[in-house]
Amino acid sequence: MTAATLRAEGVGVVIGGRALVEDVSLEVATGEVVALVGPNGAGKSTLLRTFYRALRPTSGRVLLDGDDVWQLTGRQLARRLAAVLQEAPGEFELTVYDVVAMGRSPYKRAFQGDDAADLRIVTDALAALDVAGLAQAPFDRLSGGEKQRVLIARALAQQTGTMVLDEPTNHLDLRHQLDALHLVRRLGVTAIVALHDLNLAAAFCDRICVLDAGRLVAAGPPTEVLTADLLTEVYQVDAEVNVHPRTGIPQISVVPDPEHRRKGAA
Repeated sequence: MTAATLRAEGVGVVIGGRALVEDVSLEVATGEVVALVGPNGAGKSTLLRTFYRALRPTSGRVLLDGDDVWQLTGRQLARRLAAVLQEAPGEFELTVYDVVAMGRSPYKRAFQGDDAADLRIVTDALAALDVAGLAQAPFDRLSGGEKQRVLIARALAQQTGTMVLDEPTNHLDLRHQLDALHLVRRLGVTAIVALHDLNLAAAFCDRICVLDAGRLVAAGPPTEVLTADLLTEVYQVDAEVNVHPRTGIPQISVVPDPEHRRKGAA
């Protein structure tokens, strides 16, 4: 499992005549964890889909250690990059073990079964995401949070050096949010992670890239990017940014306006 550099060069996506992503260039260095943040509709998921080749850019390109992802075969890309998506797959009759074992597919011939090494990798991935006890449970009967942990475990079993994660903490409770992001950091992989929680982004990511209306409007360390002015401009909220006294990490508090407080009280 070798970490790689992931780079978008002038990526644009136009669908139905509407520009969802416009001329975005960013780089995730080897072993770096970068947060992709922005309001709903900013283009985060659309941009990430171009990274794992679910969507071909209208312009620009995505490079993995200098290789255009569209010039790789599906198997080659799957051995080098794993993706965790927002939405779980449709209903199907597979156990949790089966779903996580799918992460081993890029390394197998058709109909080849699991060997001892595969079993160890899948078992370790299940344990890492705290779902080992669900190994024989039907995937389609799990809660949203359980499904999300299983899908992260599948990406872990894929054993790639680069990961693209689209809202991986979606549906997770507080403890499992922290566990999932701790895990990404411990792996030493190159990772780009779309997050809505800016405090999690500040706590776990080396840099933060901010999208707004399909454009990259800020990029840099959390202490430089997460400012009250930026939050007002991008999110249209009144927010305070303070430094946590124990961690030194920026911590954001949104200040509700009086009108909203009165409506909530009523």
